[in-house]
Amino acid sequence: MISLDLARRLRDAGLAWEPAAGDRFIVPDRNLDEQVFWVSEMSVEARSVPGGRILAFNGTAEWALDSILQGEVVWLPSEAQLRELLGDAFDSLRRVRGGYRCEIAISGTRTAFEDTSAADSYGLALLSRLRADRQAQTSSRGATSG
Repeated sequence: MISLDLARRLRDAGLAWEPAAGDRFIVPDRNLDEQVFWVSEMSVEARSVPGGRILAFNGTAEWALDSILQGEVVWLPSEAQLRELLGDAFDSLRRVRGGYRCEIAISGTRTAFEDTSAADSYGLALLSRLRADRQAQTSSRGATSG
């Protein structure tokens, strides 16, 4: 599973999330950082309300929380989701001594990211891609406005 720190960095870099059944998330800073929640129509459901999207807790007797704003939780994308989000930039994932190495190509430049878990290797690669995409957007805006 991806680390909470990396999940936060991905969110802060602009990773968009549309909650769907099976997605995992954490409710940070409420003494629940170690508790992983799953979106499910049976217990946690994503709903649109006038103030935004909420995650509604249905039938969770162990925790007295009816709902929480999506912006207050941190999505923990799965390895499969991270790989899908890398899209055409993804090249390979290999086991290396001490962990995994994910290789991607962005604008013709091949870059590798290593970590002890495959999920964090994918996550580091995605973080790099999000930052490159943001930089390209900023550069193109500057070129058209100048």
